[in-house]
Amino acid sequence: MTIQEKMHNGALYQPMDADLQKEQLADIDEVAVYNRIPATHQEERFAQLKKMFAEIGERSYVEAPFYSNFGGAHVHFGSGIYANFNLTLVDDTHIYVGDRTMFGPNVTLVTATHPIDPSLREQGYQYNKPIHVGRNCWFGANVTVMPGVTIGDNSVIGAGSLVTHDIPANVVAFGSPCRVVREITDDDRKTYDHGKPIDIESL
Repeated sequence: MTIQEKMHNGALYQPMDADLQKEQLADIDEVAVYNRIPATHQEERFAQLKKMFAEIGERSYVEAPFYSNFGGAHVHFGSGIYANFNLTLVDDTHIYVGDRTMFGPNVTLVTATHPIDPSLREQGYQYNKPIHVGRNCWFGANVTVMPGVTIGDNSVIGAGSLVTHDIPANVVAFGSPCRVVREITDDDRKTYDHGKPIDIESL
């Protein structure tokens, strides 16, 4: 089994492999290039994201600075995604994010982890589990999503949450560990901000 296969199938492997390190460092250099592009140079920024990411749809925008272990090489973004500053993508394996999802500041998606056994950790072994985020989700500031988590369409993850297990579609969830607090209902289409009415005609 190759090291690339191990990275993406959950097997233990050595991330300090010389060839892998060469690839990773080149990818990280591309992140540094992106973070230096002025905010007014929107076309140049998007072109750099397309160069770096495995996939990225139209109208997706990532504020600088952002960080990525492999420069987005294993990141699959849909269309219309917005990420505020300090998005961190630990993309040692694949991260999938659906259309029109929003990330607040300082959100971290982590695919890499390590064995509990201290002797294996001392030798540097790790393994990876992919993250799947649905369409039209919203992550508040300072959310951390752990390896292997799936989050369903339309769900809201409250600020400061630590997401350690799957979250279904169409719910509001928050906490550490993150838990489902309630479903998103028809009332949420009528009100916002603790009961203020939504006047559709004025929007």
